[in-house]
Amino acid sequence: MTTRGCHARGMADTNDLSAHQSTIEQIKEARAQAIEHTRLARQFAVERRDLMQSLLDQGVSQAEIARELGVTRQAIQKMLAC
Repeated sequence: MTTRGCHARGMADTNDLSAHQSTIEQIKEARAQAIEHTRLARQFAVERRDLMQSLLDQGVSQAEIARELGVTRQAIQKMLAC
């Protein structure tokens, strides 16, 4: 005997999604926005790292950057590692 899983709804429930088209479109839009957000977050992380590296190259310490940003020096090290 098999257990009833999350996909155990009757076939009639899954064959016709036209009544749910609006919700499906919202899901697609939410997914597209999440993908764009991830892309932007990666882009900003690179920009942040480059700016911090520029400060370090000019002699500003990680501790000084951390104080200005209100984070720990370890957080700065993690940001630089990305």
